[in-house]
Amino acid sequence: MTKPNGMTATTYPVAVIMERSKLASRWLSYCWEAKGVVRDIFPAGTGARVMLQDEQSLQILYPGLELRLMRDEAEGYYLNLTSPAPKVFVLWRLHDEQARPEFVTVSYHEGARWMDGDEHVDGAPLPGELLPWIRGFVEQHYRPEPKQQKRYASNKDKGRMGRFEQ
Repeated sequence: MTKPNGMTATTYPVAVIMERSKLASRWLSYCWEAKGVVRDIFPAGTGARVMLQDEQSLQILYPGLELRLMRDEAEGYYLNLTSPAPKVFVLWRLHDEQARPEFVTVSYHEGARWMDGDEHVDGAPLPGELLPWIRGFVEQHYRPEPKQQKRYASNKDKGRMGRFEQ
């Protein structure tokens, strides 16, 4: 399995780019969104840093997160990889009116569970360097469930079909 720099067999260090955009709305003055996920190259304990700030937007890079692959989520990784636009799902929460990423995943199932729990979740484009790593993990750990065959009443069962008997 090919592993990019900083990656172990099942983990990859990431940093998330959060963006606050100004809105032309009477109810909200701005909105937050996870705009991207990149490899975390910063030393442990490095804090958030402003990347861009102007009248319309603010972008903050949050290092120190970890993308972890788990065997029981292999189907969710498979579904993500086979979608037209694979994503990293970012769960974020507001702290003093500032959005901070809390967790990241590449599992469709886990991302959906977070959304079902009324969390703020955004899908950021999956960095291409992660594709071989995730694909290798899926090939090793994902086995599709065998398709169930449809059952039809056979001629032997005609007598037991009650009102459907011919």
